[in-house]
Amino acid sequence: MNSKQRLTKSIGFVLLCALLFHSCTDDDNSISNPQNQDPDPTAFAQNFFGNDITRTFLGTVVDINNNPIENVTIRIGSSTAMTDTNGVFIINDAPVNKRFGYVKAEKVGYIHASRSVVPSEGTNKVRIMMLPETSAGTTSSGAQETISLQNGASVALEGDYIKPDGSSYSGSVNVIMHHLDPVDDNIRDQMPGMLYAANAQNEERMLQTFGMLAVELRGDNGEDLNLAENSTAEITVPLDPSLMANAPSSIPLWYFDETHGYWIEDGVATLVGNAYVGTVSHFSFWNCDIPTEYVDFCVTVNDSEGNPLTNIQVTLTSVNYGTGYGYTNENGETCGIIPSGETLELNAYNYDLCGQSSIYSDTIGPFDVDSSITITVTTDDSNIISETVTGMFNDCDGNPVTDGYISLNYGNQYLTNIVEDGNFEFNLIRCQTDDTFMIRGSDYVNLQTTDSISYTFTTPLTNIGSISACNAVDEFITYQVDNNDDVSYFFNVSGGQDGDVFIASYYSENQSTFFELYISNFNGAGTYDMNTLISFYDANNNGTTLETEFSGTCNVNSFGDVGDYIDINFSGVLEELGEQMSINGTLHVIRDF
Repeated sequence: MNSKQRLTKSIGFVLLCALLFHSCTDDDNSISNPQNQDPDPTAFAQNFFGNDITRTFLGTVVDINNNPIENVTIRIGSSTAMTDTNGVFIINDAPVNKRFGYVKAEKVGYIHASRSVVPSEGTNKVRIMMLPETSAGTTSSGAQETISLQNGASVALEGDYIKPDGSSYSGSVNVIMHHLDPVDDNIRDQMPGMLYAANAQNEERMLQTFGMLAVELRGDNGEDLNLAENSTAEITVPLDPSLMANAPSSIPLWYFDETHGYWIEDGVATLVGNAYVGTVSHFSFWNCDIPTEYVDFCVTVNDSEGNPLTNIQVTLTSVNYGTGYGYTNENGETCGIIPSGETLELNAYNYDLCGQSSIYSDTIGPFDVDSSITITVTTDDSNIISETVTGMFNDCDGNPVTDGYISLNYGNQYLTNIVEDGNFEFNLIRCQTDDTFMIRGSDYVNLQTTDSISYTFTTPLTNIGSISACNAVDEFITYQVDNNDDVSYFFNVSGGQDGDVFIASYYSENQSTFFELYISNFNGAGTYDMNTLISFYDANNNGTTLETEFSGTCNVNSFGDVGDYIDINFSGVLEELGEQMSINGTLHVIRDF
């Protein structure tokens, strides 16, 4: 069971951007037939979005099977980017508003996808799951027809359509349709924008969803179609049985504005049996929701030393509105919106690593104005350990990567951070029972990557040294002495076991430079506290160092069969002629013997 499934499921409760709660009551006096035929996005943005700012975005785009999608066009205001082979995009200094940012994702073969956020000052991490452009059925202009999905979702069409330029369309019509169920764990990633809306009076609201229906129409040549003027369609949105007890007899309808990134109230749906049925005049995503008022809210999570903790899941639970959650960024922060005037239970989790128990719990609120709080997760429990992982990420030429990211895999968690001038840092919590992790770097501009390299934590700080994104490089040895420049060897490296001695080495073609590391009494993967010799000689450095006594630790993170990788990180002190120097390094070497 994944972490989302462990959460208490509440009616139609979906994360807005990070922490979003949905009302179970109607804050408007009545639901007659609200129409918003002339919404004013300019006035709405001026009233509620706040000042123009810029923020950094790091996002991942996947398909419904959680596979990354490459070459997706991403737009944030006037900024654009493409996803790489990992489905990842980076946009620095993207133009957004203080309280609202809108990320659009487009690729042929998928319906329009997006994510809206309350921007934070750190990296804004977003995840978008694109829905395939799968046909639910076909019809023709002039023909009345109902297209249905197996779960009962349907659209009844009158047969009058227009092209994007407003001219009348005649021909066959391909109907693409997806139903999004609030009890589905993937709805947060699949839905457009966030559950943030303009009601019929052009006031901002947040929404509690009882279900969404996406409908897109395609013509013979793949062109986008829509309903002709004065033509309507009837949509049917089925309800999960768990929602029926709290489903109102009528509910406002909202459509998603793909240009501006929020929902707009337009019409009413009526509960008929186990589904909401309503009439719409155009197609987009349509949503059956109850609105409520809210405040902006941010939570920052630190460890007992004041270090911000990354990728901690924060949940907020209200008796009236259910549970919402978010994940902290590199500043330990997650932001979103919460219902005003509610007392909330806050919990922090580190799922899949230290079990299902909360590592922090408190009662907070109520909040009637925009607010932020900081919580401290103590690590007094001997089974929970706070860690910091740092390192340097270089390109093939040894220069710091200025536009790239690092992925850290620990347990079942994947943490991704942007590098700053080649430097990266992760602050996380781990469990006593698992002390290994993997690192992979991606140079976003040069489209180069590292291998996935195994490491062992050297609590409380693990400096992995330098790694290089160079697809032509299969193995390497890299180390740093004191604060000198890193030394890296990418070719002519070898490693293996001779009796009870491990040997890793590099020799240049003319033998003018070499490096050797020995581990005695070697017995495979594990941690070795060592007093041994590291031998290295560099003709370009006056050849001053040959055999140097090393005191420290070598973590052999992986040691497979011949042909498999050996991964080692080491750190300690060198002593030569009474002078001590610190050293740390990494080996990612194919086992040769």
